[in-house]
Amino acid sequence: MSKHSSAPADLSVNWERSDFPIVCETCLGDNPYVRMMKSEYEKECKICARPFTVFRWRPGSNARYKKTEICQTCAKLKNVCQTCLLDLEYGLPVQVRDSAMPGGTTSAIPQSDINREWFADQAERQLANGGVNQFDRIEQRAALNKLARSQPYYKRNMAHVCSFFLKGTCTRGSECPYRHEIPNKEEKDPELANQNMKDRYHGVNDPVARKMINRLGGSGLAPPADINIKTLYVGGVNPSVTSEEDIKGALYAYGEIMEVKMPTTQNFAFVTFTTREGAEKAIQKVGGNFTVNGATLRLAWKKPSAVDANLTKAAMNQPISTSSTTSASKSPFGAPPPPGPGARATQYASQNPALFGSQKSDR
Repeated sequence: MSKHSSAPADLSVNWERSDFPIVCETCLGDNPYVRMMKSEYEKECKICARPFTVFRWRPGSNARYKKTEICQTCAKLKNVCQTCLLDLEYGLPVQVRDSAMPGGTTSAIPQSDINREWFADQAERQLANGGVNQFDRIEQRAALNKLARSQPYYKRNMAHVCSFFLKGTCTRGSECPYRHEIPNKEEKDPELANQNMKDRYHGVNDPVARKMINRLGGSGLAPPADINIKTLYVGGVNPSVTSEEDIKGALYAYGEIMEVKMPTTQNFAFVTFTTREGAEKAIQKVGGNFTVNGATLRLAWKKPSAVDANLTKAAMNQPISTSSTTSASKSPFGAPPPPGPGARATQYASQNPALFGSQKSDR
């Protein structure tokens, strides 16, 4: 009988090795001769829990040391930086990017521990075989271009504020690697200090993204609360846009259009869709700006007019009528007039309980 020796399985088969990190220009720093420390399989990825190659460097003389937090496979799947987890193209949080770009990858990556490593291994093989990155097919969005930074923001790499300095007990002086200054309002915000890296990666419950989305909503792209609003505002209409058909031809692909109103003496127009879904789809796909006959037009939700707002307010503040008032108002003869001063109140037979047997009469 032959004996079979079971050799230990190589656990590093599915682990990731890399020679250079995938980081944004801000995290890389302004120093062209940055030096990096490389350590293979030092830590686990914060998303897929697989060991990967960790890089550590200092992006500037006054900056803190930074390192990669997720593996390259997870970074490629979301097109984000391995360190700050911001989009590599726009420099925005994932939640902001996915909210302005329908069809993002919020549901493409499992958020639970079930089959997480298997999914990462399959995604890595697909990328190695020349799989098409889905972000290459996403159209440019004007809303994202407005929020994106045109230049790197190196102040994000600054060292943290020294807690001992705030207490007045720091003895390091100029040799202290932390900043000796009063923190600003954003650094004092406890909500921003307690960010979850997995939530940032999956694009949920991100306080930074929430502030940006609220600011984006002020531009007219956020859907109004009233679901009956199906009209969009088109601004920047110039003489090159000759008729309503030009605007209708640019937006009809997103839904059936009921009417297009374009005053001849104004530089704007109103587009009313048949359904609310069509208006929302036009806002999501266009993103804010679109081109008609060479003219760049701005698209936003129509704001309710002052007359509509007053009618809604009056309807909300109208008191609820009682049943007696309602019946009197429905009567063709109207309600009886109130008695004058000194007049005797009218007596009705129904007001005498003795006539209906509820009390005995004295007769």
